[in-house]
Amino acid sequence: MTQKAKVLLVDDHPLVREWLANLINQQSDLEVCGEAESAPKAWQMIGVVKPEIAIVDISMEGGSGIELIKNIKASHPSVMMIVLSMHDEALYAERALRAGARGYIMKREATKRVLQAIRCVLGGKLYLSDKMAMMMAKKFVEGRPKTVGFAIENLSDRELEVFQLLGRGYGTRQIADELHVSFKTVQSFSARIKEKLNLVNATELLHEAVRWHHSQQEK
Repeated sequence: MTQKAKVLLVDDHPLVREWLANLINQQSDLEVCGEAESAPKAWQMIGVVKPEIAIVDISMEGGSGIELIKNIKASHPSVMMIVLSMHDEALYAERALRAGARGYIMKREATKRVLQAIRCVLGGKLYLSDKMAMMMAKKFVEGRPKTVGFAIENLSDRELEVFQLLGRGYGTRQIADELHVSFKTVQSFSARIKEKLNLVNATELLHEAVRWHHSQQEK
């Protein structure tokens, strides 16, 4: 009997984990070996359950999925990772791949795409939607468009996290607690975001963060 590939689920939504677990455990070649609702819990579990592959969300309580992917890549390089997220692949897929993920799926994708992605990555390949693969190929050939609309792409992963949390209504102290950094570090991130997005003050930064957050929710 062929040994099943072990999958770790990392998502802070219980219903998403339940859906994935039911889907994966029905397969003859896959099995869920553990579930984590946060990045710290996933980090604790990964050395114990020893998955072949982890399916990771980007936004979770207690830490960033992108940072978790970087940490797993550094300490457990044999573990393959796929991001399953509601966030727009146009902004996050490339970041996820740079961090160490081998695939990116949006949660609105069909169920069969999830299984395709898992088997594709276990087979040693990258998995992206056709649209995203085309966008990345075009960017490689033509370079990045020099337009204001792409300014957010210039934010670092941490800066984007801060910008996202500002848009969700978090204050500076709350962001510091959420990301486990100092108050001054968040202020420093905010200053760099303002500079990169050509914003004059904190009010403009907050307005732009809220506007961007709402635009992401509508996609």
